[in-house]
Amino acid sequence: MNNTHSAISLHDKPSSDFLQKVQASQQLLQQVSTQFQTIKQASSLGAEDLVVSHLIDQLDLNIPMFVLDTGALHEQTYALIERLQASSKQLIEVYKPIHQSVIQFVRDKGQRSIFKSMDHRKQCCDIRKMEPLQRALKDQQAWITGLRREQSTNRAQVSQIQVDIQNRREMSKVNPLVDWTWGDVWHYIGIYQIDYNPLHDQFYPSIGCAPCTRAISLGEDFRAGRWWWEEATAKECGLHLNTSSLPFVAKKELA
Repeated sequence: MNNTHSAISLHDKPSSDFLQKVQASQQLLQQVSTQFQTIKQASSLGAEDLVVSHLIDQLDLNIPMFVLDTGALHEQTYALIERLQASSKQLIEVYKPIHQSVIQFVRDKGQRSIFKSMDHRKQCCDIRKMEPLQRALKDQQAWITGLRREQSTNRAQVSQIQVDIQNRREMSKVNPLVDWTWGDVWHYIGIYQIDYNPLHDQFYPSIGCAPCTRAISLGEDFRAGRWWWEEATAKECGLHLNTSSLPFVAKKELA
């Protein structure tokens, strides 16, 4: 992985305050691990989520991780899941969609319909991601993500802790990497030689389902490879669209 064409060699460019960012993320994770009785990390197994998982492991926090196995992930992603299950201190839960719901969608709409209709694509995301997410977060007070403000205009207002609506109830979303840059993420991965998805070496900054993800070209937006056939404003599956623009009240305690 550590070669001249790796994502580490291309993107390892830390901010001048990188160490302060790491410390702030550690402090936030330590705080929420005691603040919330039930909390999980959601991991897409992208670079950011792997950094969050490593921070949790290093701090020896009792925070389980869950992965949404949509049934349509890249083979490289499935291989990474197995490696993490073998090496991580965290409990790694895998949530899959209801099989009959997937079959019914394919029977009624067809696998290729996601490229022809945004409604069909969103239905597919609902079946493969949103419904399993609801099960993963059942009875949880909070969840942890790898969201960063730099990722997209839709995420530019992300706060460290925000109010989130899941299962028609309020819970808290914790984002320990909000201020990190892409260069910070890869500097951390390089320092600790964290195992990552080799698709990152092939210019996939954001990795989702195989049919819905492509590599990006120089100069393209960070999330240009996700649902590239749709308008730029539609680069979300729904996992992070239920967050209030208002930060969670406990954020004041972080000052």
